[in-house]
Order: sequence, then C-alpha cells, then structure tokens
Amino acid sequence: MSKQHKQAEEYIDIDDEIQTTAQQTGYAWEEEYKRSWDVLQEDEDGSLKRTVENLQHRMKRKKLFRDTSTIRRGIIRHIFLIIDLSEAMMEKDLRPSRLELTLSYAEQFILEYFDQNPISQLGIIVTRGGIAEKLTDLTGNPMDNIRVLKNKKNTDTDGEPSLQNSLEMARSTLIHVPAHGSREILIIMGSLTTCDPGDIYDTIDSLVKENIRVSVVGLAAEVQICKHMCKKTKGIYGVVLNEVHFKDLLFEIIPPPPVSVAQSKAELVIMGFPSSVTDSMPSLCACHSKPTTNGYICARCNSKICDLPTDCPVCELTLVSSPHLARSYHHLFPIDNFVEVPWNSAFTTHCFSCQMPFPNATTSLLGTRVVTETSGRYKCNKCNQHFCIDCDVFVHEVIHNCPGCLATTLSIK
Repeated sequence: MSKQHKQAEEYIDIDDEIQTTAQQTGYAWEEEYKRSWDVLQEDEDGSLKRTVENLQHRMKRKKLFRDTSTIRRGIIRHIFLIIDLSEAMMEKDLRPSRLELTLSYAEQFILEYFDQNPISQLGIIVTRGGIAEKLTDLTGNPMDNIRVLKNKKNTDTDGEPSLQNSLEMARSTLIHVPAHGSREILIIMGSLTTCDPGDIYDTIDSLVKENIRVSVVGLAAEVQICKHMCKKTKGIYGVVLNEVHFKDLLFEIIPPPPVSVAQSKAELVIMGFPSSVTDSMPSLCACHSKPTTNGYICARCNSKICDLPTDCPVCELTLVSSPHLARSYHHLFPIDNFVEVPWNSAFTTHCFSCQMPFPNATTSLLGTRVVTETSGRYKCNKCNQHFCIDCDVFVHEVIHNCPGCLATTLSIK
C-alpha cells in the first residue's frame, strides 16, 4: 500500500479538541469563552510539533473504537433523510448556523453513506411551513441528492416543521420496499415544536407495524415525542452538544443496523450484473429518457440505464456491479481494532504496510531523553504486524482488509 493512497491529514481545530477531551462537558451556548491556547504546550526545545502530533493521533484513534462483533446486518438499505427547514434552523448556536452546518454535514453523510453502503438507496424530504416536500425519491446515485441540496430554492426556511406529514410521506414510499431491504428514516430536527394535522401516535404505530426504523438528531433540546418515537421503532435519538458531536451522531447511522426479528427469515435476492456499453451515437436511457452514449445494459430486458446500483425501470431487476456487492460485505465481517503497542514492546522500525519509519524516543537540545506520548505503533492481533496510525485508519475505513493477514495467507498458499 503506497503512501499516495492514504487520506490527507485532517485539519486540527483546537476548539474541537478541547470539547472532545472534556467529553462534552456542556452545551455550546453554556460556554462563556474558550481558552484555546491552554491546550498547546511547548516542549523543551520550544516546539509545538509534538503536541500537534499527539492531537492528531487522539482524533484518528477516536474514530476507530467501534463495535467489531459479528452480528447479522442488512446490507441493502432504504433510508429517507428528513431535514427540518423551519425558522428555528436559522439560529447561530452552531457555527456558522444550524442550517448551513446541517447542509454541509448532510452532503458528507450522503457521500459516506453510499461509500459504505454501495447497494443501498437514499431519498431526501424537507419540512417547513407545516408541510413536507420530497426533493428526491429513493436513488442509488449520491450526486442526485447532493445536487438538490445545493439548490438554494430547496433550502429556504419558513414557519414550523411538520413531523407527521414528513413521516407519512416517507412511509408511503418505504412500504413498497422489498422485505429483504431495511426501511429507515433519519430526521435532523432543529425545532422544539411540530405542526401536525392529526394524531402523530397513530403514525408511530403505523411505522412500528411496517418495521420502519426512525432515528432523530436533535439540534436544540430533547423532545419527548422524538424520544418516544425512536424507542418504539428501535432507532437512535441524540441531541447535539456542539459541532463535533453533531457529526458523530449523524455518522453513527452509516453502519447498517442489526436485522430485526421480522427480517430474520433468509431470502434469496435476484440481482443482475449489467454490461457497460459505449455507443457511437447517443440513445435514450430508460431511467431519465435522456440521450447518452455511455451506460449499462440490463441483464434481463436489455434496457439502457445511466448509473449503478439501481433498479431497472422496465423490469424492476436490482442491478449492481460486483465491486459494489463485495464492498458491502465488510459490515458483516469487520476487522478487529488494532491494539496500541507500548514503548517497551516497540521494537519494529518501519510500518509493515507503507514502510514509513516509526518515531523513536528523541533527545532534546538540552541532552535529556524525551519520549512521545505514544509509540506510533498499532498491532493486528491476528498477524502481529505493526502499522502506523495512518495505515490503521486507512485499513479500517477504506480497504477493510488487513495487509498483514493477506500477506500471511498468500505466503501459506
């Protein structure tokens, strides 16, 4: 694995680091002021490099502590993202504002969702002025959703949200989803009120009956109806404390949830693997009725479609590519978390994967021996190879395979 494949170094926000280290001691609006400079400490040489490296290590390692137990999950997901566009979203307790931060994180969420769940689908619903509006139907193309969010006309705020109208609109589509796929709703709620035309408890009962899982990320404070709805539908409910916590709560939805009892029956799913074509003359696609030269031919009815994965609009066959299907399986067999190697066991000099040298205990200008906070080595318990923090993150978030274990398997063969 070459270094060019590694993810770029993340920008370190000292304000965020203080909040993370303090484990979210309070809400953002309760803080009087921040002393960002207190977290930075110079070493004996007057350098801040070691402090910044330690901050980077802690932020990267924080991402990797996740549940690696092997449980049954559904890899074909159908989820509606409901965004509150009420006047409450113009509050500025989250920087730069609730609305701008929500749209920014929503774009990141959509890209990461399709990266981790390539054969799943996502649609967007917004609610404002007491009504709900469907911006996109369920689709497997992330750019369709992002293109809609970037349109300013679709993100104007007005009045109060309608939780019931939004849920009913999402439910009316999800009830037609095949039983082998999960049915989910994710709501980003900034308002403390909802303007509903009927009894929302009847809607919640309908969601439970249809096995639709609802999760809510609240931007203001805990709302009882949201908490009750998430508990009944076995979803996740969280209220953000600050910008970092907002992103953490949102990205908790990306891994597929465990399969419910109603979905526990095993079924065979018919899928088609279409062939890619490039025509000399443009022809109409079956999905958008637009002339295109590139596309894919359905394996059953020979219709032309633009992107994968999707359902054929003519014969309704699920169309995927083999890399999409293979990449979906990493949720079912996750890699165990690498273990940090203490200094007394840090005998390796280079990372097994990228061959970059590991840090050593350094000697300062004053002649004293200075030991960094961590050895910078992380061990796979199966192959016992040591990796750097960048390869650790890359293995767990991108390739989902341990290079040491793969090299051991190939050498045995």
